Amino acid sequence: MKKYYAAINTWVLGGFDGSRDAFKCIDSAAEFGVDGVELTVGDVIPANADETFCKKVREYAASKNIGIRTVATGASWNLRLSDPCDKKRAEAVEWTKNYLRIASWFGAEAALVIPGVVNAGWDPACPITPAKTVWRQSTRSMWDLLDTAESLQVAVACENVWGKFLPDPFAMKAFLDQFDSPFIGSYLDIANCLNVGYPQDWVDILGKRIKGIHFKNWKSEDFGGGLHGFGDDITVGEADYPAILAAMDRVGYTGPVTLEMIPFSRLPDMVLPDLELAEKTAKQLLQILS
Repeated sequence: MKKYYAAINTWVLGGFDGSRDAFKCIDSAAEFGVDGVELTVGDVIPANADETFCKKVREYAASKNIGIRTVATGASWNLRLSDPCDKKRAEAVEWTKNYLRIASWFGAEAALVIPGVVNAGWDPACPITPAKTVWRQSTRSMWDLLDTAESLQVAVACENVWGKFLPDPFAMKAFLDQFDSPFIGSYLDIANCLNVGYPQDWVDILGKRIKGIHFKNWKSEDFGGGLHGFGDDITVGEADYPAILAAMDRVGYTGPVTLEMIPFSRLPDMVLPDLELAEKTAKQLLQILS
């Protein structure tokens, strides 16, 4: 019996531009020997997908012995749940409710969201929003989403990202504990926190609040670094996998462990889809988890 459920995000499989659909991504996941696929809504899954389509994808995945325990999206960078404009925040909430509905049609247990953005340093168009405003607006959004999440039995899983909001596990814990619900939790990306701390600490502090974990790696330069630090090899970087796995064992984590890469770290020579790299990385993930 496997100790961990290993999945692969469809961005790793080249699902950014629509050139590979959900069915092709599921085929690749099955070929690579992982347990599941994390479908990305707004990319391989249309944001307006209906229940019939989602059921078709779910049945196809099942026929390949591939699970769909989580979904992800990049839409919440622009449709911000922390937007200071109440109208835009409400639009983001409604979009996310539909996203949760799509997740439920796949039978997923958690849907990744970006809870709030103070600023995205790589996007010159992203305004700087005061952190207290982001906390207030994001908190309002989570309350607005809670009934939907509970009724659908799909957790809103807040990812730690480079948005200058909830940058440490204590802040994330305090944010999540406002809601006192198993349906507002954390999606822990072990590489996204390496510039400010250690993922094993996040695991120990967040514990049962963690609904999903992304595995990738990151390498710093002179106590800092950028997107290129994520690289194209999850064995190269500052992630201490034995320490992370030990922490997962301490807190009794049994949720999905999903491979997620940032292919843009390979610019200007990026090639998508890069299935050779995806297969190599899937094998590395399985080796780490074994």
